[in-house]
Amino acid sequence: MPGSILLQRVDDAGIVRVTLRHEGRLNAMTRAMWRELRAVFERIQADEAARCVLVKGDGAAFCAGGDISEYPAFRFDAARLRDFHENEVWGGLSAMLACDVPIVAVIRGACMGAGVEIASCCDIRVAETHARFGAPIARLGFPMAPREAALVASRVGDATARQMLLEAAVLDAPQMLARGFLSRVVTADVLMDEAQATADRIARLAPQAARLTKQTLRGVFESKVTETTSGQARAAMNVDSSDPYAYADSAEHREGIAAFLDKRRPRF
Repeated sequence: MPGSILLQRVDDAGIVRVTLRHEGRLNAMTRAMWRELRAVFERIQADEAARCVLVKGDGAAFCAGGDISEYPAFRFDAARLRDFHENEVWGGLSAMLACDVPIVAVIRGACMGAGVEIASCCDIRVAETHARFGAPIARLGFPMAPREAALVASRVGDATARQMLLEAAVLDAPQMLARGFLSRVVTADVLMDEAQATADRIARLAPQAARLTKQTLRGVFESKVTETTSGQARAAMNVDSSDPYAYADSAEHREGIAAFLDKRRPRF
């Protein structure tokens, strides 16, 4: 069953719900889902009645990352890889970042890679105790795209971003709470109630003030996210300093994707 992004209005108080849905794939993001995410948040931004957004995953996970089954079709060509990250992925993430309506992430289970990126675009993050966070793409033979890495590092912190990306570390919810990424951690049975209560509190407050606050905070913090990486950072990736996607056709990139799809340990 193909993945989708579901937009629902919860009630008349201006609370809307965005659900990441990809049955059987722990809500892994497809290319079509990234495009849908952009369209959904552009629609929310234009909705003057919207006061708060709840972002959740369908079922037992928030989002397990990208749908790796799609990767062989485009990842090994630098131009197509660039288009994927700069237009499709960043199009979805930037629409979330540009949204003036407060966004609350409701995180259950796996929150990996793309899931961490989507959660990083939210203002308040509420997770259940057993949620897990990481971006273990080093096992797949490729780095996180520059603007996505800048976004994640700005939210989880430099040390945590390096641990996730260089060590392929997976951290639990209490650890991410201690590191400042999460706002609250609760038991699974009350997660949705806690998130709804958070949205209710926001919806009762002045909507114009909320939107202006988000614009102010975006002006203060988002410039770092939208900048491309420095030449030193690109050199550290061992890629062409003029093109952060030059690794597309590299042997280790191909091996990492192939090993995952073959369900075997990669040979780098």
